[in-house]
Amino acid sequence: MDYYEVYFTYTAPVEPDLINDLLAAELATAGFDTFVPEAEGLRAYLPVDRYRQEETARCLRDFPLAGIRFHTVQTRIPAKNWNEIWEKYYFQPVRIGRRCLLRAPFHPAETGFNCEIVIHPKMAFGTGHHETTRLMLEAILDLPLEGSAVLDMGCGTAVLSILAARKGAAHVVAVDIDEWAYRNALENCLLNETPQVRVIRGDAGQIPREMAFDCVFANITRNILLNDIRHYAASLKPGGTLLASGFHTEDIPLLETECRQNGLEWQASAGRSHWAIIKTVKC
Repeated sequence: MDYYEVYFTYTAPVEPDLINDLLAAELATAGFDTFVPEAEGLRAYLPVDRYRQEETARCLRDFPLAGIRFHTVQTRIPAKNWNEIWEKYYFQPVRIGRRCLLRAPFHPAETGFNCEIVIHPKMAFGTGHHETTRLMLEAILDLPLEGSAVLDMGCGTAVLSILAARKGAAHVVAVDIDEWAYRNALENCLLNETPQVRVIRGDAGQIPREMAFDCVFANITRNILLNDIRHYAASLKPGGTLLASGFHTEDIPLLETECRQNGLEWQASAGRSHWAIIKTVKC
């Protein structure tokens, strides 16, 4: 599958990191699924058949910070070439203390970690480098998952599902609407020998109705979360936990309201570099 790379640079009076984070969040609503921040801008990627120029223009037009002038350069990238570039330049091992090592197959193994996960990135979101994925990984490491049933919505590479399996989850359902992510999730589950993970292509409508879950992970965008929290809540057992990320700290009140309206009791929230994670429990 070919991808478009759109390189966004800008003239702005604020820190580039802040612009990159906000721009990535906005572009995610227009179908972009992979982002590489750089000192002078942001490289964003999406499948060729998903690109809509008017949606990208809307993101720039409605950007929440004033006084910023954007410049864009668009390039079509064959999938094979992108994978080679990603592997060589962008995907480095992720270490969460000594609790977890996240690496690619082309990285050497390291000793001394409680858990090791091997991810073949291949353009799917969830390599552990973005703040939201790292926030989710850290939160999952603190959860008691032995023998549990877990739902991972917007699974991307399936890294969160694989971590749940590593922590003893008995049944994990990983769901993603993107074909590329779906195939990458299947590959990574095989690579990590986690047969208890079932990968499904689809959206919240594909959540298995015959199952009730102890935990739901949802690392998606704010608007999808606001629309689908009702489905996540319905799939949870009483006392079950929802972990959600993929939105900014200023969006926390919106998410809190939606969770409470769907019978989810607020437990905690945290943020890092403008990104947030919330934890709620079903009443």
